[in-house]
Amino acid sequence: MLTDLESVFRSLKSELGLRPVFHHKTDRVSGHIFISVLAYHLVHTLRFQLKAQGIHLSWNGLRQKLMGQDRVTVQLKRKDGKTLHIRKTN
Repeated sequence: MLTDLESVFRSLKSELGLRPVFHHKTDRVSGHIFISVLAYHLVHTLRFQLKAQGIHLSWNGLRQKLMGQDRVTVQLKRKDGKTLHIRKTN
């Protein structure tokens, strides 16, 4: 579990742009810890719900599966001034 936790933190810190961290100011340290723990809670909740559905993937496995997901939104202005939103998920 500790190895998994370290892997998730390492991955999230890179993805959230929290690397490198220079711990020179207390506010930066507190912010870094808050964002990291919040992100981990989101990952843990996601994995907990997936495990309940029989999906037992590591965080890296989930990232690989989700990497192929794309969502495109097109906004079109209508003649009456309203905006039409068309979303497509691949």
